[in-house]
Amino acid sequence: MQPDFPIVKDLVLIGGGHAHALVARMWAMNPLPGVRLTLVNPDPAAPYTGMLPGLIAGHYARDEIMIDLVRLARFAGARLILDRVTRIDRETRRLHLAHRPPIFYDLCSIDIGITSDLPDIPGFTEFAHAAKPLGDFATQWAEFVARALPAPQITVIGAGVGGVELALAAKHRLPAARVTLLEQGPTALPAIGSGARNALLAHLARAKITLITNAKPAEIQATAVTLSNGTRLPSDFTLAVAGSRPHAWQGQADLTLHNGFLTVSDTLQTSDPAIFAAGDCAHLPFAPRPKAGVYAVRAAPILLHNLRASLLNQPLKPFKPQRDYLKLISTGARGAVADKWSLPLDGAWLWHWKDRIDRKFMAKFASYPAMPRPTPNPAIPGLLDAIGDKPMCGGCGAKLGASDLATALATLPKPQRPEVISGPGDDAAILTVPGGVQVITTDHLRAFTNDARLMARIAAIHALGDVWAMGANPQIALAQITLPRLSPEKSAEMLAEIMTEAAEVFRQAGADIVGGHTSMGAELTIGFTVTGLATRAISKGGAKLGDKLILTKPIGSGTIMAAEMAMAELPGLILGEAVARALHQMSQPNGPAAAHLAPYAHAMTDVTGFGLAGHLLEILDASDTAATLHSAAIPTLPGALALAAVGQTSSLAPANRAATLGRISGTDSPLKALLYDPQTAGGLLAAVPADIAETLLKYIPGAALIGEITAGPPRITLAD
Repeated sequence: MQPDFPIVKDLVLIGGGHAHALVARMWAMNPLPGVRLTLVNPDPAAPYTGMLPGLIAGHYARDEIMIDLVRLARFAGARLILDRVTRIDRETRRLHLAHRPPIFYDLCSIDIGITSDLPDIPGFTEFAHAAKPLGDFATQWAEFVARALPAPQITVIGAGVGGVELALAAKHRLPAARVTLLEQGPTALPAIGSGARNALLAHLARAKITLITNAKPAEIQATAVTLSNGTRLPSDFTLAVAGSRPHAWQGQADLTLHNGFLTVSDTLQTSDPAIFAAGDCAHLPFAPRPKAGVYAVRAAPILLHNLRASLLNQPLKPFKPQRDYLKLISTGARGAVADKWSLPLDGAWLWHWKDRIDRKFMAKFASYPAMPRPTPNPAIPGLLDAIGDKPMCGGCGAKLGASDLATALATLPKPQRPEVISGPGDDAAILTVPGGVQVITTDHLRAFTNDARLMARIAAIHALGDVWAMGANPQIALAQITLPRLSPEKSAEMLAEIMTEAAEVFRQAGADIVGGHTSMGAELTIGFTVTGLATRAISKGGAKLGDKLILTKPIGSGTIMAAEMAMAELPGLILGEAVARALHQMSQPNGPAAAHLAPYAHAMTDVTGFGLAGHLLEILDASDTAATLHSAAIPTLPGALALAAVGQTSSLAPANRAATLGRISGTDSPLKALLYDPQTAGGLLAAVPADIAETLLKYIPGAALIGEITAGPPRITLAD
């Protein structure tokens, strides 16, 4: 989001296809003030079509062919929503999503590609795989390769360019495989020149790939494909690359279609001028072209210009796709065949040429240009140290350090009212009420995502954490919300989005939002004051010798979100997928786990800003005990250890480390670094009787037994 200008318009990109990825990158270099850019895609990363055969053949690692949409969205200042559009309501300009309420658009563009599934064939949905969407297929292929069958049978349906490429790639990756290529028509590769066709047919023959023409699949089973003539082909992996089908929901928007594809004008507008489309999902009646990624790439600059021009009420430009393009078709090994003007070019040099082209494209989404940060000149002494060398984290990573917080709280007078039995130092204040106790706590989060609805959910779950940690049932909540600069209409829309999502979280927890306060500020901040009722409150004190320590969520979210803010690039890791897992975990409430732990816990807290080490030491200080943690037992989020190993860390982690100095033994390691990692909406940490610990784990998905309470002064031993 752009904090310097109020948001007055919403531009939504539906799908993370090649055109939209390029549009988002170009937008980042010159954003339009007052416009919020949103990207909606079901997955946090999108595959680059041109490198998929190389991935299947084993020439590329998965992270090399994936466009990380999370990093791209951060660079573009965009809101990223990981969901799938299911319907466009043009009358209200709402996009309906599969897993959350609709979002509003002023202008939108569609680039969702195509699908190659064959749902009309019995058994296809259950037992076969579609080459598109590409991301799903890449994952399914990796799982099949990992099965390491001694002589796998592979059937590829569709002997066009894509089918031939993937058949050759599969044979190269699994030389012992028996690969069969099926073509429903009389001729394979009907859409390319005779020279390239003959060269590719020769490659199929040399690879001993069986090509069957006039072959129509009639049924697909788990281990076979039955053709319409009754022939039964053994098949352990059945892949469809036959033709292309539009996504069904496109037809529900009452837009002009051609065989299910969105008909666009030469300005890339559909029959609704507020809706654009590009890539394979679009039909170009002014210049019909085959479905190919090259046209999406070439359309991107025109699409960007026309989206900006529409928002500015300026003239649009026509898209003029080239008549033909050089097709470089990979042949399994590091070789390729060229098809243009019927030239019979074949050889390894073509693959290296193709590889350079593909890598050049992907380099656009690897290392992004560094955006300048304001530097004071002149700078008074101490100012640069206070600014630091990295942006301040959001969520719990933006908390005050434990030492500074303790110093500030030390000035507070002791509670005077007789009903207050606990105050500063515990998870929540505890007040006596008829029949038990009432706990009250407050927490707020500086936004670390531009998705206000997701931020509201996480903030509500985070605020409820202290209530659950004390074994109380949530009662009521008051909201404190600072909205960024928005137009009045957008302010009302965002506030409604936040409050409805938060109300749903509290309602599921058994609580009600009864009011609150809002204001406008520089950035989005969401907080809640929450009360809860219990017959007894579980404090941090009370841990007993021999108690087992249960942690209900993996750690590492602070490191992952800090890396996302820095748009970190790490070979072998798709950061966006790690971020998506972290956000999903933060979105899971601790209420069900608390319900199982509360009846047995001697001490309990939630792991938040001070990290696992800091919050465990709070239990140990209050209980006058020590603890041993077992490194191998501590769960971490995917990607967190790899990021910690290269020095990625939250801006609060150094203060957390300093606050525990001299109180944690064990060899320095990425895991030890994660002990200081601030967690947002982190898990519960409970000391429970040893004889019940294993049983409790059966009822709390994802929970782990990470250590035990031991004798000695309050300190932590990290055992290998």
